Amino acid sequence: MEKQKRLKLDFELVPDGCWYSNLRSLLSKAEWDVVRREAYSRANGRCMICGRPATRLEAHEKWSYDIATATQKLEDVIAVCHACHSVIHIGRTQLMGNEDMAIKHFMKVNACTYADYIKALGKANETHKKLNEIGEWKLDLRYLRKFVDKDQQNGVQ
Repeated sequence: MEKQKRLKLDFELVPDGCWYSNLRSLLSKAEWDVVRREAYSRANGRCMICGRPATRLEAHEKWSYDIATATQKLEDVIAVCHACHSVIHIGRTQLMGNEDMAIKHFMKVNACTYADYIKALGKANETHKKLNEIGEWKLDLRYLRKFVDKDQQNGVQ
């Protein structure tokens, strides 16, 4: 990977202040089920990152971070295999002692070397450090509007 090409599978290190804050904890079980099942339906039995068929998919929240406005925005919820999810959340994976498996999967999916893995992890850690400079993040959950009945969106009971 001479030039830093866009990786198919990359790390998503959330700011420390956002740990343990996710849709599962914000929504009721029924609401979360609607959101995650929609992602599973779009995936059609395949990981939305590596494309591998999977009998068990996991819902992953894709967030963007605007440092200027201190806004954490939900961009999408996708269905991923356990191996891709382990790479995305590499910090947790390392704590669980499963980094070797994640390294192999990262290199396979991205068709890259171990040196590329280390470089990408370093870049992710730099970004994580910048995101941690923000004290408190505002949440932008407009993505969830698509799950709300149109009448509710317009204020009609």
